Amino acid sequence: MDRKEKILTEEDVVDCCPARRTLWFMVFFGFMINYNLRLNMNIAIVSMVENRPKSNISLTSECIVNEPVFNASNIHNNYSNSWNSTVNVYHNKSKIHDYSSHVTPKVPTLSPTYPWNEKEQGILLGAFFWLHWLTQVPGGILAAKYGTKLVFGLSNFIGVLLALLIPTAASFGYRYLLLLRVIQGICTGFAWPSMHNMTAKWIPPNQRSKFITAYLGSSVGAGLTYILCGFLMDTLGWEAVFYFTGTVGSIWYLAWLFLVYDSPAQHPRISEAERKFIEDSLGKTVTKNRAPIPWRSILTSVPVWMNCLGHVGGLWGLFMLLSNAPIYFRFIHGWKLTSTGILSGVPQFFRMLSSMVISRVGDYILKNQLMSRTNVRKLATAISTVGQGFCMIAIAYSGCNSMIAFIFVGASAACHGAVSTGVLASIVDNSPNYASIVLGIANSLVCFNGFATPALVGYFTNNNQTIYQWQKIYLISATILMVTGVLYTIFSSSKLMAWNDEHCNELKEAVELRYVEDSKTETCNDGEEEKMLKNNYREERKS
Repeated sequence: MDRKEKILTEEDVVDCCPARRTLWFMVFFGFMINYNLRLNMNIAIVSMVENRPKSNISLTSECIVNEPVFNASNIHNNYSNSWNSTVNVYHNKSKIHDYSSHVTPKVPTLSPTYPWNEKEQGILLGAFFWLHWLTQVPGGILAAKYGTKLVFGLSNFIGVLLALLIPTAASFGYRYLLLLRVIQGICTGFAWPSMHNMTAKWIPPNQRSKFITAYLGSSVGAGLTYILCGFLMDTLGWEAVFYFTGTVGSIWYLAWLFLVYDSPAQHPRISEAERKFIEDSLGKTVTKNRAPIPWRSILTSVPVWMNCLGHVGGLWGLFMLLSNAPIYFRFIHGWKLTSTGILSGVPQFFRMLSSMVISRVGDYILKNQLMSRTNVRKLATAISTVGQGFCMIAIAYSGCNSMIAFIFVGASAACHGAVSTGVLASIVDNSPNYASIVLGIANSLVCFNGFATPALVGYFTNNNQTIYQWQKIYLISATILMVTGVLYTIFSSSKLMAWNDEHCNELKEAVELRYVEDSKTETCNDGEEEKMLKNNYREERKS
């Protein structure tokens, strides 16, 4: 008599080094490299351009200081002086002050510098995202066809090789560097959406929030980029930033090739217990052979568009801080280059830490069925959008108090850490089979943030670096964050979509017409007999 095969649980997997843990670390470092490629130019450009002529210094902020002082004995005095300055600012909002006696901290220049004005710098920073959106959806499609190992790995590695060429391109001229950044943005665009394909094949549903914290390696990449770049530029010159990226990225790619596989079934070193646990947990939600992509169902799905909206809203706040924090802290609060790197980078570590905490809480709630999956995702997304919005309001009214500004920049980044339990997990919940494609659509829309946020800052602060202008920027950002968060909370859903497996649905419909025995729907694989019966059913349906 055949015994029913036991379904394994997590407790049955006792490996000291499970393959999923190795995958988490490789994905974490992969996203760290990916964000370093995006952001290293944001701080390197401060050292790449020539210092502004003295005639422009009168247009700097009301709050300019020489260097931040962090020792406890001076914090109270700094706070009082900053607050008094803030009060004076709000009594003279519309006036551009002449602070020619204050000298903007000189940026050390150990390398060649270039005479790019503010407009050219803004164009250069946004160039990465001009065509970045074009490869988002193709990244998901290619990952579904050829595997995430190939697509994610090559996307990052080509971007790394291009980073090594940035100093040479800059020496040839502004246009060559601009073109290189556009190409780099196109190549690295394949990476993000491709990863959801691997997550759907490797990670059980109740562990996805925790695993997706690996995506927040982007936060560590952002933090380290700003911090390390400051020190590298001070000691070795700005070229070292790009050579460092190229070296570390190449080492990561070699490890990726050796340690990562597209599915548990392909992994040569995974234990049998872990492989069976993953496959039992995933059940039939991921199919080996899929029907054509149900574009109409995807593009008319309300949950898909709500996930896109929540993703765009949350990342608007993050991009505002990532792209513009160095400018804000340097030209409003007057910090030197190394301090600017630290103050811009440290908040991103808060994002990573909060992501790890919130994801574990979310998975615990789901495991013990304390809330529905949809409500867990809604709560997390509300934190990453509405929570960020309140932090933006606080930054807007922080005035010259750099400590308050720094605290709420960190709090804002920490709020966005909930995205791994919110939108990113919800996309996989809706459709494991097409998660990479849906994320590609969402990331295509997010690319708008990449060039819109620098453009917004440039519009309000051009020749007018004042607190009042930055207040407008942060209040606009708060509005965007809160509106998107509220809409997501009202209309989103994290249930498995019927179009996740159109082939299974067709077979189940065919059962009703007696073209296929009910047992055929258990595997939903495209065997020869199933293909023939499915074609017969389609012809019948057409007639």
